[in-house]
Amino acid sequence: QVQVVESGGGLVQAGGSLRLSCTASGNIFSINAMGWYRQAPGNQRELVAQITSGDSTNYADSVKGRFTISRDNAKNTVYLQMNSLKPEDTADYYCNANIRKRLGGPSYSYWGQGTQVTVSS
Repeated sequence: QVQVVESGGGLVQAGGSLRLSCTASGNIFSINAMGWYRQAPGNQRELVAQITSGDSTNYADSVKGRFTISRDNAKNTVYLQMNSLKPEDTADYYCNANIRKRLGGPSYSYWGQGTQVTVSS
């Protein structure tokens, strides 16, 4: 079994910062890309940021320059540092990890349960 668990959400005023964490555990051989997505009420889930096993990163235009994604491979953990938060960043944030359970095996996509981020104006 594999578990993906997020933490770090909460309520913050506009202009403030939050740091999200996501840790994968269980039957893991290796983790490829890890990423953060978000979904606001009435909207589709969208990519916020993604980081590959080689530390290449990709960001949504709306968060470039404000959010930073990083990972600690030894801890199977990915972080999202969110600065200069805006009310439009309010959403449920979900972690995604592409995990290989054995050498040469297929990669599966796992999702966390989500953590809520609310930015007040």
